[in-house]
Amino acid sequence: MRRKGFTLLELIVVIIVLGLLVGLVAPQIFGRVGEAKDVAARTQMALLGTALDNFRLDNSSYPLTAQGLVALRVAPAGGTTWRGPYLRKDIPLDPWGRGYVYRSPGERNPNGYDLSSLGRDGKVGGTGEDADLIGQ
Repeated sequence: MRRKGFTLLELIVVIIVLGLLVGLVAPQIFGRVGEAKDVAARTQMALLGTALDNFRLDNSSYPLTAQGLVALRVAPAGGTTWRGPYLRKDIPLDPWGRGYVYRSPGERNPNGYDLSSLGRDGKVGGTGEDADLIGQ
């Protein structure tokens, strides 16, 4: 009478093969997650830039730092030529769940604005996935 099933040796071989596959494939997949978040942040900043440009066309200037990106959804006080909302949905958070950093007038663009994301670590500076992403 012969028993049906797998031997211990066969199970060990299968586990080793699966472990090797996971060890080789997982870093490739997780490396792409960071890259995808970078692309998503840059795309969102480009869309916010378009909305900011539309705001400037109607109001002759970009929203001030104190008014922030909220001015794209809600008319700022004293804004008589505001024709918004300039975004259909709420202001998005960056892919790491934090708000974008907006300054107007900007340090890099004194006649415009600076828009950036602080990256994965949420701190100024950094390298790799922790690097700040600068809009425009």
